[in-house]
Amino acid sequence: MSLYIETLGQGEDLVLIHGWGIHGAVWQRTAEQLARSHCVHIVDLPGCGASPMVTPYTLAELARLLDQAFPLPVHVLGWSLGGAVGVQWALVAPDKLRSLTLCASSPSFMQRPDWPHATPEATLAAFAQGLSQDYAATLEMFLGLQVMGSKDGRSVLRALQASLASRPAPQADALMAGLAILRDTDLRARLAELACPVLLQYGERDRMTPPQAGQWLAAQLNAQLILHPGAGHAPFISHEAAFLAAQQDFLARV
Repeated sequence: MSLYIETLGQGEDLVLIHGWGIHGAVWQRTAEQLARSHCVHIVDLPGCGASPMVTPYTLAELARLLDQAFPLPVHVLGWSLGGAVGVQWALVAPDKLRSLTLCASSPSFMQRPDWPHATPEATLAAFAQGLSQDYAATLEMFLGLQVMGSKDGRSVLRALQASLASRPAPQADALMAGLAILRDTDLRARLAELACPVLLQYGERDRMTPPQAGQWLAAQLNAQLILHPGAGHAPFISHEAAFLAAQQDFLARV
């Protein structure tokens, strides 16, 4: 299968990978700004937006499809689940990634006995149950959680809702498989294998991926951490100017 990819701009290639519950349109404003200096590729992951579903739907398969779609080295910016896909891609194809930016992402999205900086298992289970009972309401609840704690929560929620409505919504089976990835993924033990430069951009008030996850990653990777004051899970929307400035500065240096 082939992924739906929207490309704009010129320069070094930069791939944007969205998170769970949405599609690549969430990156539109970010991509338009970054396209001033880079050739930006907005990807719809399988079963989301205009990309067809794929089986098996695993982190390894998502990384394989991206690696297949981009034969030349690229910069990667991954949000939330998209960040984990980017890490997996960097692990299996270390020569392919020029740099990796993780936005509100985590090596483990579910809380574990030795990892409190994540979403409780019960919350992920509730999403899975909700999808089977009321798909639309579950997606709306998830969008609400992403802006919880953010100073500009209402405006960010409207932006997420508008993005979601602009393309076909993610398929239920893709969402269920994505939840399994969020539940089962734990990449902490493999982070030392990352060979490319890494930038971390996180929201100070993120309830889904707490800033402590970014602080832990910064220490493990010796990476720059940008913690956006007052931001929730989508700092590239709520703190657009500061997010873009940090991203452009990082890309200019790597």
